[in-house]
Amino acid sequence: MAKAIMIQGTMSNAGKSLLAGGLCRIFKQDGYKVAPFKSQNMALNSFITKEGLEMGRAQVMQAEAAGIEPSVLMNPILLKPTNDVGSQVIVNGEVLGTMSARDYFAYKKNLWGEILKAYHTLEEQNDIIVIEGAGSPAEINLKEDDIVNMGMAKMAKAPVLLAGDIDRGGVFAQLYGTVMLLEEEERRMIKGLIINKFRGDKTILDPGVAMLEEKCQIPVVGVAPYLDVQIDDEDSLSEHISRQKEAAEIDLAVIRLPRLSNFTDFDPFENIPGVSVRYIRHPKDLGSPDMILLPGTKNTMDDLLWMRQCGLEAAILKEAAKGKIIFGVCGGYQMLGETLSDPFHVEAGGEIRGMGLLPMETVFTKEKTRTRVEGNFRSLGGPLEKLSRVLVEGYEIHMGETRRKEGAFEAVEITDGVTGEQKIDGTWKENVYGTYIHGVFDRQEVVKAVLEAIGEKKGIDVSAMAASNHREFKEKQYNLLADGLRKYLDMEQIYKILEAGL
Repeated sequence: MAKAIMIQGTMSNAGKSLLAGGLCRIFKQDGYKVAPFKSQNMALNSFITKEGLEMGRAQVMQAEAAGIEPSVLMNPILLKPTNDVGSQVIVNGEVLGTMSARDYFAYKKNLWGEILKAYHTLEEQNDIIVIEGAGSPAEINLKEDDIVNMGMAKMAKAPVLLAGDIDRGGVFAQLYGTVMLLEEEERRMIKGLIINKFRGDKTILDPGVAMLEEKCQIPVVGVAPYLDVQIDDEDSLSEHISRQKEAAEIDLAVIRLPRLSNFTDFDPFENIPGVSVRYIRHPKDLGSPDMILLPGTKNTMDDLLWMRQCGLEAAILKEAAKGKIIFGVCGGYQMLGETLSDPFHVEAGGEIRGMGLLPMETVFTKEKTRTRVEGNFRSLGGPLEKLSRVLVEGYEIHMGETRRKEGAFEAVEITDGVTGEQKIDGTWKENVYGTYIHGVFDRQEVVKAVLEAIGEKKGIDVSAMAASNHREFKEKQYNLLADGLRKYLDMEQIYKILEAGL
């Protein structure tokens, strides 16, 4: 049976996902068969497995770091917030229903059986399981029936490494306060502390580290620096979304919707010299981009109304009228049509007017489409004509059906990876394009065609703006992450903790 080790954090966004991913890559490099696990994930960034099941992208990233195929066994419960007080509950990759926070809190103890079944299956298949917690184990109002932090560690007999985020300040108080708010039995389960996201001279920290170890009676097993790696983040708190950027020679503007999902769709454009990917929340920040990207969202109708109210819709329509390229993915694609109808109250119910940029209509359905796809763009016109016949692959995850009307052109022909069905996806007209395919830009050839099309339209040479192979790029980033953690974590001590267990 596999040995287990668990990464918990003093707060959300303390770096648990990357630490867990880094350990997965280190253990893989050291010759072990390793898998990630997170019993319950709350995120809008999700992924579809080859079986057509839905899971959180953080565990997909960790599976890639471990060199294995992602599986819903690694994330048996996924919560996708639909509003401020409720979430869609996904169990073993399939939708269970939508619950309020209070209802889910009362219900979640019923999910222990599914969690144990998934974990024990992974345990039988691997040498090491790297478990990730959620939020903080010291949320004393939520500790009853805990299924994701100390409750999970106890069940898996997994020693815990507790990480604090020094970048946001108060890391000693974070770590000490978290430890002190735990029950005595829970404190004994924490075998190491990690100070994460450090910038500067580590020797300045040494007196504080010594005092922290004395007060907590737990060793600090590493001071991990702020590593400059480009790896999928857990959610839209990601820094590269929040960071303000200047427009580059080729400027792409992504609309930062309130319930933005799967923003990783646009990662292949990041880090290309001469290309900027800016996330926009206000009309004044839009500027004059070469291409406007409307991303996926967990609540298409509400986010469209938000754009309408804040003035972004009008700004986008103005740019579209100038001939700028508009490209929508999933929920962003649905917004581009003439109407959105919700007869079954999948979202808010009722019907609203779309942006009217594509002659099509969307009706939300009770069943969620979940599948992997591959195929190619059809013969396109307009500024993205260079995408014609270019290969594409990705996955669909949506709860709506879109019907093209007169004047709309088919965009992509694909094969459903689950059913084997041949089908048409997406729509284009003039300078506006849309598709349900997440990962539509992942292939190097797609990015190259987009950059060449924009460069030709602007009369600039884009030959130096080479798109890298996205998979190869990610492999290099996982190795950089592992190298950085090996340098700053006491891996000899971590192996001892892993071997000793609880």
